[in-house]
Amino acid sequence: MKIIAMLPTYNEAENIGSLIDDLLAIAPEMEVVVVDDDSPDGTWRIVEQKQKKYPGRVHLLRRCGERGRGTAGIAGFKLALQHNADLIIEMDADYSHHPRFIPSLIEATKEADVVIGSRLIKGGSERGRSVFRRLTTLLANLYIRLLLGLPVKDCTSGFRVFRREALERINLDKMTSKGPAIVQEILIACHRRGMKIKEVPILFEERRAGTPTFNWRILLAGIFAVIKFRLRKNKNPFRANS
Repeated sequence: MKIIAMLPTYNEAENIGSLIDDLLAIAPEMEVVVVDDDSPDGTWRIVEQKQKKYPGRVHLLRRCGERGRGTAGIAGFKLALQHNADLIIEMDADYSHHPRFIPSLIEATKEADVVIGSRLIKGGSERGRSVFRRLTTLLANLYIRLLLGLPVKDCTSGFRVFRREALERINLDKMTSKGPAIVQEILIACHRRGMKIKEVPILFEERRAGTPTFNWRILLAGIFAVIKFRLRKNKNPFRANS
């Protein structure tokens, strides 16, 4: 079984090298796909060095002239599928999603199409984040669940594992989110396709190094994106590729 960890990156030079080492140490069948938006801090250069250290196990897509968490994530999923991944791990590259939780997430794919690393179920928690950020997470998830009817506690978690068949059953080319709302767009697509989704508890930690990207513009964009997904509900734009 081939497992590929997909990492969208922007200015993660302080984290990416050690993270790749940690990921590849999990299992010999593990590979890494990094989608870097031409980071000014040279993240992509470090990935190139890791490609030399781990021939065939590290893949880099350096995007020049295009940026955005949404389009980067879709590009990463497509690249992982092209490299014949059986399981695709989606995660942040700042250690807020720690590799030590990956084995339990992978184990859960034996009985689910999509597995979410969850802060908000029993056994899950957060560390190092402000009260404001934690409250924002709780309110955002309540809002998303109410509007979209998702049977998931942590709808905003970007730490997930997809079975290959799950990504093949949704139409990745139909995804429209340019930013972080891609997390919810893909989740609702999987839910509407009737896939089994399971949450596994994790400890979400504040990033190890680097500068956080969260701001009010991102928050407001996410709020309006959920409304858009709600309005699209009856149009069924998430059909699988034929």
